[in-house]
Amino acid sequence: MTSSDSAFGAGAGASAERSPSKGFLSPSPKRRAFESVFVRLVATAGVVGVGTALGAILAANDVAGWIVGLTVSLTSVVLAALLWRSRQL
Repeated sequence: MTSSDSAFGAGAGASAERSPSKGFLSPSPKRRAFESVFVRLVATAGVVGVGTALGAILAANDVAGWIVGLTVSLTSVVLAALLWRSRQL
């Protein structure tokens, strides 16, 4: 075997002529617009659900109203930022 040959045989040396591979999965999945919007809406509903559950738990434990509001709003903003920043949705 020569230095350009690999474990896959002599034909693998021709891979230098091809563009470098970006991996198995593409960085931007091919999705229809409807599917992408639907997934983001479901994920956004999840953020609202987390905020609602957090607010209910804090209110049930007699936490001050302003702390409940601040905690729920900050949690919602952080989760929404992570959601909309994601390139997978």
